[in-house]
Amino acid sequence: MAAGASRRMGGRDKLGLKLRGRSVLRWSIEALAEAGVERIAVVTSPSRIPAVAAAGWLPDSVIAVVAGGERRQESVAAGFAALVGADAGLGLDARSDAAAMGQNVSRPDPIILVHDAARPLASAALIRDVAAAVASHGAAIPVLPVAETLKRLAGDRIVDTVDRTDVVAAQTPQGVRRSLLERAYAAYPAEGPETWTDEASLLEACRIPVHAIAGEATNLKLTLPFDLQRAQALLDGGLVPGYVALPTERPTVRVGFGTDSHPFGPDMPLVLGGLTVEGAPRLTGHSDGDVVLHAVADALLGAAGLGDLGRLFPADSRTPAGIDSRVLLADVVARVRAACWRPGNLDVTIVASRPRLAHLLPEMAGAIAAILGLDGASVNVKASTANLGGPEGSGRRISASAIVSLVAVGPVAAEGEA
Repeated sequence: MAAGASRRMGGRDKLGLKLRGRSVLRWSIEALAEAGVERIAVVTSPSRIPAVAAAGWLPDSVIAVVAGGERRQESVAAGFAALVGADAGLGLDARSDAAAMGQNVSRPDPIILVHDAARPLASAALIRDVAAAVASHGAAIPVLPVAETLKRLAGDRIVDTVDRTDVVAAQTPQGVRRSLLERAYAAYPAEGPETWTDEASLLEACRIPVHAIAGEATNLKLTLPFDLQRAQALLDGGLVPGYVALPTERPTVRVGFGTDSHPFGPDMPLVLGGLTVEGAPRLTGHSDGDVVLHAVADALLGAAGLGDLGRLFPADSRTPAGIDSRVLLADVVARVRAACWRPGNLDVTIVASRPRLAHLLPEMAGAIAAILGLDGASVNVKASTANLGGPEGSGRRISASAIVSLVAVGPVAAEGEA
Protein backbone atom coordinates (compact mmCIF):
# COMPACT_ATOMS: atom_id res chain seq x y z
CA MET A 1 0.00 0.00 0.00
CA ALA A 2 1.83 3.09 -1.29
CA ALA A 3 -1.00 5.39 -2.34
CA GLY A 4 -0.97 7.78 0.64
CA ALA A 5 -0.50 11.52 0.28
CA SER A 6 2.10 11.95 3.10
CA ARG A 7 0.12 14.96 4.39
CA ARG A 8 1.71 14.86 7.87
CA MET A 9 5.28 14.51 6.60
CA GLY A 10 5.87 18.25 6.19
CA GLY A 11 5.15 18.36 2.48
CA ARG A 12 7.65 15.60 1.58
CA ASP A 13 6.82 12.31 -0.14
CA LYS A 14 7.74 9.96 2.70
CA LEU A 15 8.06 6.94 0.42
CA GLY A 16 10.89 8.65 -1.45
CA LEU A 17 12.84 9.55 1.70
CA LYS A 18 16.11 7.66 2.15
CA LEU A 19 17.29 5.25 4.82
CA ARG A 20 20.89 4.14 4.30
CA GLY A 21 20.66 5.27 0.68
CA ARG A 22 17.46 3.36 -0.15
CA SER A 23 13.99 4.84 -0.41
CA VAL A 24 11.35 3.93 2.15
CA LEU A 25 9.31 2.29 -0.61
CA ARG A 26 12.28 0.18 -1.70
CA TRP A 27 12.92 -0.98 1.88
CA SER A 28 9.31 -2.16 2.21
CA ILE A 29 9.14 -3.96 -1.13
CA GLU A 30 12.52 -5.65 -0.75
CA ALA A 31 11.57 -6.86 2.74
CA LEU A 32 8.61 -8.72 1.23
CA ALA A 33 10.74 -10.17 -1.54
CA GLU A 34 13.42 -11.25 0.93
CA ALA A 35 10.77 -13.02 3.01
CA GLY A 36 9.85 -15.15 0.01
CA VAL A 37 6.60 -13.48 -1.10
CA GLU A 38 5.95 -14.89 -4.59
CA ARG A 39 3.93 -12.09 -6.23
CA ILE A 40 3.75 -8.44 -5.20
CA ALA A 41 1.36 -5.75 -6.40
CA VAL A 42 2.39 -2.18 -5.59
CA VAL A 43 -0.62 0.12 -5.16
CA THR A 44 0.36 3.77 -5.52
CA SER A 45 -0.90 7.13 -6.71
CA PRO A 46 -1.45 7.52 -10.46
CA SER A 47 1.28 10.15 -10.72
CA ARG A 48 3.83 7.83 -9.13
CA ILE A 49 3.10 4.76 -11.30
CA PRO A 50 5.59 5.49 -14.14
CA ALA A 51 8.52 6.09 -11.77
CA VAL A 52 7.79 3.03 -9.64
CA ALA A 53 7.21 0.76 -12.63
CA ALA A 54 10.50 1.87 -14.21
CA ALA A 55 12.62 1.51 -11.05
CA GLY A 56 15.63 -0.66 -11.75
CA TRP A 57 15.67 -2.07 -8.22
CA LEU A 58 12.21 -3.69 -8.39
CA PRO A 59 12.48 -7.40 -7.58
CA ASP A 60 11.12 -9.91 -10.06
CA SER A 61 8.28 -10.73 -7.66
CA VAL A 62 6.64 -7.35 -8.39
CA ILE A 63 4.09 -8.28 -11.07
CA ALA A 64 1.94 -5.12 -11.11
CA VAL A 65 2.03 -1.42 -10.21
CA VAL A 66 -1.53 -0.11 -10.05
CA ALA A 67 -3.40 3.01 -8.99
CA GLY A 68 -4.99 3.22 -5.57
CA GLY A 69 -8.42 4.56 -4.65
CA GLU A 70 -9.76 7.34 -2.48
CA ARG A 71 -9.78 5.13 0.62
CA ARG A 72 -7.38 2.49 1.88
CA GLN A 73 -9.92 -0.30 1.35
CA GLU A 74 -10.30 0.65 -2.31
CA SER A 75 -6.53 0.62 -2.74
CA VAL A 76 -6.31 -2.81 -1.11
CA ALA A 77 -9.05 -4.08 -3.42
CA ALA A 78 -7.13 -2.75 -6.45
CA GLY A 79 -4.00 -4.61 -5.37
CA PHE A 80 -5.99 -7.75 -4.67
CA ALA A 81 -7.59 -7.58 -8.12
CA ALA A 82 -4.13 -7.27 -9.70
CA LEU A 83 -2.93 -10.39 -7.90
CA VAL A 84 -6.07 -12.34 -8.83
CA GLY A 85 -5.62 -11.30 -12.45
CA ALA A 86 -2.00 -12.39 -12.39
CA ASP A 87 -2.98 -15.76 -10.91
CA ALA A 88 -5.54 -16.24 -13.68
CA GLY A 89 -2.93 -15.37 -16.30
CA LEU A 90 -0.62 -18.00 -14.83
CA GLY A 91 -3.37 -20.60 -14.92
CA LEU A 92 -3.50 -20.77 -11.13
CA ASP A 93 -7.17 -19.88 -10.88
CA ALA A 94 -8.74 -21.60 -13.88
CA ARG A 95 -11.60 -24.02 -13.48
CA SER A 96 -11.02 -27.35 -15.19
CA ASP A 97 -13.51 -29.15 -17.37
CA ALA A 98 -14.05 -31.51 -14.48
CA ALA A 99 -15.04 -28.62 -12.24
CA ALA A 100 -17.41 -27.33 -14.91
CA MET A 101 -19.07 -30.75 -14.87
CA GLY A 102 -19.71 -30.47 -11.17
CA GLN A 103 -16.87 -32.59 -9.90
CA ASN A 104 -15.14 -31.55 -6.67
CA VAL A 105 -11.86 -29.92 -7.65
CA SER A 106 -9.72 -28.09 -5.15
CA ARG A 107 -9.19 -24.39 -5.78
CA PRO A 108 -5.98 -22.60 -4.85
CA ASP A 109 -6.39 -20.55 -1.67
CA PRO A 110 -3.19 -18.52 -1.42
CA ILE A 111 -2.16 -16.29 1.45
CA ILE A 112 -2.70 -12.58 0.82
CA LEU A 113 -0.51 -10.12 2.75
CA VAL A 114 -1.29 -6.40 2.93
CA HIS A 115 1.65 -4.25 3.98
CA ASP A 116 2.05 -0.51 4.44
CA ALA A 117 4.90 0.90 2.36
CA ALA A 118 5.37 3.37 5.22
CA ARG A 119 6.62 0.50 7.42
CA PRO A 120 10.09 0.00 5.92
CA LEU A 121 11.67 -1.86 8.83
CA ALA A 122 9.40 -4.91 9.02
CA SER A 123 11.78 -7.85 9.15
CA ALA A 124 11.65 -10.81 6.81
CA ALA A 125 11.18 -12.98 9.90
CA LEU A 126 8.04 -11.07 10.92
CA ILE A 127 6.60 -11.34 7.40
CA ARG A 128 7.19 -15.09 7.39
CA ASP A 129 5.67 -15.40 10.87
CA VAL A 130 2.49 -13.64 9.73
CA ALA A 131 2.24 -15.92 6.69
CA ALA A 132 2.72 -18.99 8.87
CA ALA A 133 -0.01 -17.82 11.23
CA VAL A 134 -2.37 -17.28 8.28
CA ALA A 135 -1.62 -20.78 7.04
CA SER A 136 -2.65 -22.14 10.45
CA HIS A 137 -5.54 -19.81 11.36
CA GLY A 138 -6.88 -18.26 8.15
CA ALA A 139 -6.14 -14.65 9.10
CA ALA A 140 -3.49 -13.02 11.27
CA ILE A 141 -1.94 -9.67 12.15
CA PRO A 142 1.10 -8.61 14.20
CA VAL A 143 0.37 -6.56 17.33
CA LEU A 144 2.23 -4.79 20.11
CA PRO A 145 1.09 -4.16 23.69
CA VAL A 146 0.13 -0.57 24.49
CA ALA A 147 2.45 0.84 27.14
CA GLU A 148 0.95 4.32 27.61
CA THR A 149 -2.15 5.12 29.64
CA LEU A 150 -5.00 5.79 27.20
CA LYS A 151 -7.47 8.67 27.64
CA ARG A 152 -10.74 9.44 25.88
CA LEU A 153 -11.35 13.09 25.00
CA ALA A 154 -14.39 15.28 24.46
CA GLY A 155 -12.87 18.29 22.72
CA ASP A 156 -9.85 19.19 24.85
CA ARG A 157 -11.25 17.66 28.04
CA ILE A 158 -10.40 14.19 29.34
CA VAL A 159 -13.60 12.27 30.05
CA ASP A 160 -12.42 8.72 30.60
CA THR A 161 -9.41 6.46 31.08
CA VAL A 162 -9.41 3.48 28.73
CA ASP A 163 -8.64 0.07 30.20
CA ARG A 164 -5.57 -1.06 28.26
CA THR A 165 -5.45 -4.61 29.66
CA ASP A 166 -6.49 -6.22 26.38
CA VAL A 167 -5.62 -3.31 24.08
CA VAL A 168 -2.93 -3.75 21.44
CA ALA A 169 -1.59 -1.71 18.53
CA ALA A 170 -2.00 -3.34 15.12
CA GLN A 171 0.84 -3.46 12.60
CA THR A 172 1.28 -4.75 9.06
CA PRO A 173 1.69 -6.96 7.14
CA GLN A 174 -1.81 -8.26 7.80
CA GLY A 175 -2.61 -11.61 6.25
CA VAL A 176 -5.68 -13.56 5.17
CA ARG A 177 -6.55 -16.52 2.97
CA ARG A 178 -7.83 -15.39 -0.41
CA SER A 179 -11.18 -17.17 0.03
CA LEU A 180 -11.83 -15.35 3.32
CA LEU A 181 -11.04 -11.97 1.80
CA GLU A 182 -13.37 -12.73 -1.10
CA ARG A 183 -16.06 -13.62 1.41
CA ALA A 184 -15.52 -10.32 3.20
CA TYR A 185 -15.73 -8.37 -0.07
CA ALA A 186 -18.97 -10.15 -0.92
CA ALA A 187 -20.47 -8.89 2.34
CA TYR A 188 -18.88 -5.44 2.28
CA PRO A 189 -17.68 -4.31 -1.16
CA ALA A 190 -14.65 -2.03 -1.06
CA GLU A 191 -16.61 0.77 -2.75
CA GLY A 192 -19.42 0.52 -0.18
CA PRO A 193 -20.32 3.15 2.44
CA GLU A 194 -18.49 1.45 5.30
CA THR A 195 -14.91 2.53 5.98
CA TRP A 196 -12.34 0.08 7.35
CA THR A 197 -9.09 1.37 8.84
CA ASP A 198 -7.31 -1.93 8.23
CA GLU A 199 -8.00 -5.36 6.82
CA ALA A 200 -8.56 -6.92 10.24
CA SER A 201 -11.48 -4.56 10.93
CA LEU A 202 -13.19 -5.72 7.71
CA LEU A 203 -12.69 -9.36 8.68
CA GLU A 204 -13.95 -8.69 12.21
CA ALA A 205 -17.14 -7.19 10.76
CA CYS A 206 -17.66 -10.46 8.88
CA ARG A 207 -17.02 -12.50 12.06
CA ILE A 208 -13.91 -14.00 10.51
CA PRO A 209 -11.48 -14.81 13.36
CA VAL A 210 -8.18 -12.93 13.20
CA HIS A 211 -5.20 -14.43 15.00
CA ALA A 212 -2.73 -12.09 16.72
CA ILE A 213 1.03 -12.68 16.79
CA ALA A 214 3.80 -10.65 18.39
CA GLY A 215 4.81 -7.64 16.32
CA GLU A 216 8.13 -5.82 16.32
CA ALA A 217 8.80 -2.59 18.17
CA THR A 218 11.08 -1.57 15.30
CA ASN A 219 8.28 -1.99 12.73
CA LEU A 220 7.53 1.74 12.80
CA LYS A 221 4.95 3.43 10.61
CA LEU A 222 6.49 6.62 9.23
CA THR A 223 3.91 9.37 9.63
CA LEU A 224 5.66 12.45 11.03
CA PRO A 225 9.08 13.91 10.11
CA PHE A 226 10.56 12.74 13.42
CA ASP A 227 9.65 9.12 12.58
CA LEU A 228 12.33 9.02 9.90
CA GLN A 229 14.94 10.02 12.48
CA ARG A 230 13.68 7.27 14.79
CA ALA A 231 13.96 4.70 12.00
CA GLN A 232 17.48 5.85 11.16
CA ALA A 233 18.51 5.65 14.83
CA LEU A 234 17.16 2.11 15.11
CA LEU A 235 19.09 1.06 12.02
CA ASP A 236 22.30 2.78 13.09
CA GLY A 237 22.03 1.24 16.54
CA GLY A 238 21.72 -2.29 15.17
CA LEU A 239 18.28 -2.74 16.77
CA VAL A 240 16.41 -3.77 13.60
CA PRO A 241 16.35 -7.56 13.14
CA GLY A 242 18.60 -8.61 10.28
CA TYR A 243 20.58 -5.35 9.99
CA VAL A 244 23.96 -4.53 11.50
CA ALA A 245 24.70 -1.29 13.29
CA LEU A 246 26.78 1.39 11.64
CA PRO A 247 30.05 2.11 13.46
CA THR A 248 29.59 5.26 15.53
CA GLU A 249 31.48 7.08 18.22
CA ARG A 250 30.00 6.15 21.57
CA PRO A 251 31.11 5.51 25.15
CA THR A 252 32.88 2.22 25.69
CA VAL A 253 31.41 1.77 29.19
CA ARG A 254 28.01 2.58 30.67
CA VAL A 255 26.71 2.25 34.23
CA GLY A 256 23.14 1.46 35.28
CA PHE A 257 21.25 1.35 38.59
CA GLY A 258 18.20 -0.74 39.44
CA THR A 259 16.10 -1.31 42.53
CA ASP A 260 13.05 -3.33 43.52
CA SER A 261 11.07 -4.07 46.69
CA HIS A 262 8.31 -6.58 47.45
CA PRO A 263 6.42 -7.47 50.67
CA PHE A 264 6.12 -11.02 51.90
CA GLY A 265 2.99 -12.92 50.92
CA PRO A 266 1.20 -16.05 52.10
CA ASP A 267 2.72 -18.50 49.61
CA MET A 268 5.89 -20.58 49.87
CA PRO A 269 8.79 -20.81 49.19
CA LEU A 270 10.90 -17.67 48.80
CA VAL A 271 12.65 -17.09 45.46
CA LEU A 272 15.63 -14.75 45.72
CA GLY A 273 18.72 -14.17 43.62
CA GLY A 274 17.80 -17.04 41.33
CA LEU A 275 17.62 -19.48 44.27
CA THR A 276 14.71 -21.20 46.00
CA VAL A 277 14.89 -20.66 49.76
CA GLU A 278 12.81 -23.34 51.46
CA GLY A 279 11.09 -22.52 54.74
CA ALA A 280 10.68 -18.81 53.96
CA PRO A 281 7.52 -17.17 52.59
CA ARG A 282 7.39 -16.02 48.99
CA LEU A 283 7.40 -12.35 48.02
CA THR A 284 4.23 -11.05 46.39
CA GLY A 285 4.25 -10.06 42.73
CA HIS A 286 2.97 -10.97 39.28
CA SER A 287 6.16 -12.99 38.69
CA ASP A 288 7.91 -15.17 41.26
CA GLY A 289 8.77 -11.96 43.19
CA ASP A 290 12.57 -12.23 42.90
CA VAL A 291 13.50 -8.64 43.78
CA VAL A 292 17.21 -9.31 43.27
CA LEU A 293 16.89 -10.40 39.64
CA HIS A 294 14.38 -7.60 39.00
CA ALA A 295 16.85 -5.01 40.29
CA VAL A 296 19.63 -6.50 38.14
CA ALA A 297 17.38 -6.50 35.07
CA ASP A 298 16.42 -2.84 35.55
CA ALA A 299 20.07 -1.88 36.02
CA LEU A 300 20.97 -3.59 32.74
CA LEU A 301 18.09 -1.98 30.87
CA GLY A 302 18.91 1.44 32.30
CA ALA A 303 22.57 1.22 31.32
CA ALA A 304 21.66 0.12 27.78
CA GLY A 305 18.92 2.73 27.42
CA LEU A 306 16.26 0.08 26.79
CA GLY A 307 13.53 1.20 29.19
CA ASP A 308 12.53 -0.82 32.23
CA LEU A 309 11.31 -4.28 33.20
CA GLY A 310 7.71 -3.19 33.76
CA ARG A 311 7.36 -1.96 30.20
CA LEU A 312 8.85 -5.12 28.70
CA PHE A 313 6.87 -7.47 30.95
CA PRO A 314 3.70 -5.74 32.21
CA ALA A 315 2.05 -7.16 35.33
CA ASP A 316 -1.05 -8.29 33.43
CA SER A 317 -2.20 -11.04 31.06
CA ARG A 318 0.60 -10.29 28.60
CA THR A 319 3.11 -11.75 31.07
CA PRO A 320 2.45 -15.26 32.47
CA ALA A 321 1.59 -15.14 36.18
CA GLY A 322 4.32 -16.55 38.37
CA ILE A 323 6.93 -16.41 35.59
CA ASP A 324 10.45 -17.38 36.60
CA SER A 325 12.51 -14.20 36.97
CA ARG A 326 15.53 -16.04 35.58
CA VAL A 327 13.63 -16.18 32.28
CA LEU A 328 12.98 -12.42 32.46
CA LEU A 329 16.62 -11.65 33.22
CA ALA A 330 17.87 -13.91 30.42
CA ASP A 331 15.59 -12.07 27.99
CA VAL A 332 16.96 -8.72 29.19
CA VAL A 333 20.56 -9.93 28.78
CA ALA A 334 19.75 -10.98 25.20
CA ARG A 335 18.31 -7.52 24.45
CA VAL A 336 21.36 -5.83 25.94
CA ARG A 337 23.69 -7.95 23.81
CA ALA A 338 21.58 -7.26 20.72
CA ALA A 339 22.14 -3.55 21.42
CA CYS A 340 25.91 -4.24 21.28
CA TRP A 341 26.65 -4.19 25.01
CA ARG A 342 27.83 -6.89 27.39
CA PRO A 343 27.79 -6.90 31.20
CA GLY A 344 31.13 -5.97 32.76
CA ASN A 345 30.60 -6.31 36.49
CA LEU A 346 27.71 -6.23 38.95
CA ASP A 347 27.25 -5.20 42.59
CA VAL A 348 24.03 -6.15 44.41
CA THR A 349 22.79 -5.19 47.87
CA ILE A 350 19.89 -7.03 49.53
CA VAL A 351 18.11 -5.43 52.49
CA ALA A 352 16.25 -7.94 54.68
CA SER A 353 16.13 -9.07 58.28
CA ARG A 354 14.68 -12.47 57.35
CA PRO A 355 15.63 -15.06 56.35
CA ARG A 356 19.33 -15.16 57.13
CA LEU A 357 21.12 -14.83 53.79
CA ALA A 358 24.85 -14.76 54.49
CA HIS A 359 25.40 -18.43 53.64
CA LEU A 360 23.44 -18.08 50.39
CA LEU A 361 25.20 -15.02 48.96
CA PRO A 362 28.03 -16.85 47.12
CA GLU A 363 25.54 -19.22 45.47
CA MET A 364 23.36 -16.27 44.45
CA ALA A 365 26.36 -14.55 42.91
CA GLY A 366 27.15 -17.69 40.93
CA ALA A 367 23.56 -18.07 39.71
CA ILE A 368 23.42 -14.45 38.55
CA ALA A 369 26.87 -14.65 36.94
CA ALA A 370 25.73 -17.67 34.90
CA ILE A 371 22.75 -15.77 33.49
CA LEU A 372 24.87 -12.71 32.69
CA GLY A 373 27.66 -14.77 31.15
CA LEU A 374 30.22 -13.50 33.69
CA ASP A 375 32.78 -15.21 35.86
CA GLY A 376 32.00 -15.35 39.57
CA ALA A 377 34.57 -12.71 40.46
CA SER A 378 32.66 -10.09 38.44
CA VAL A 379 29.46 -10.41 40.51
CA ASN A 380 29.27 -9.30 44.13
CA VAL A 381 26.17 -9.89 46.27
CA LYS A 382 25.92 -8.57 49.83
CA ALA A 383 23.13 -8.25 52.37
CA SER A 384 22.07 -5.87 55.13
CA THR A 385 19.44 -6.03 57.88
CA ALA A 386 18.78 -2.26 57.69
CA ASN A 387 19.69 -2.15 61.38
CA LEU A 388 16.28 -3.75 62.03
CA GLY A 389 14.52 -0.55 60.98
CA GLY A 390 11.77 0.06 58.44
CA PRO A 391 9.69 -2.62 56.68
CA GLU A 392 12.83 -4.56 55.69
CA GLY A 393 14.25 -4.47 59.19
CA SER A 394 10.95 -5.54 60.71
CA GLY A 395 10.73 -8.53 58.40
CA ARG A 396 7.75 -7.40 56.30
CA ARG A 397 9.58 -6.78 53.03
CA ILE A 398 12.79 -7.45 51.05
CA SER A 399 14.45 -4.82 48.90
CA ALA A 400 17.37 -5.06 46.50
CA SER A 401 19.49 -2.62 44.53
CA ALA A 402 22.00 -3.27 41.76
CA ILE A 403 24.73 -1.33 39.99
CA VAL A 404 26.02 -2.76 36.73
CA SER A 405 28.58 -1.72 34.14
CA LEU A 406 28.18 -2.46 30.44
CA VAL A 407 31.04 -2.70 27.97
CA ALA A 408 30.56 -1.84 24.29
CA VAL A 409 31.03 -4.68 21.84
CA GLY A 410 30.93 -4.91 18.03
CA PRO A 411 27.60 -5.02 16.21
CA VAL A 412 25.77 -8.33 16.08
CA ALA A 413 26.13 -9.97 12.66
CA ALA A 414 23.02 -9.98 10.52
CA GLU A 415 21.30 -13.28 9.74
CA GLY A 416 23.38 -15.20 7.23
CA GLU A 417 26.60 -13.28 7.92
CA ALA A 418 29.66 -14.72 9.57
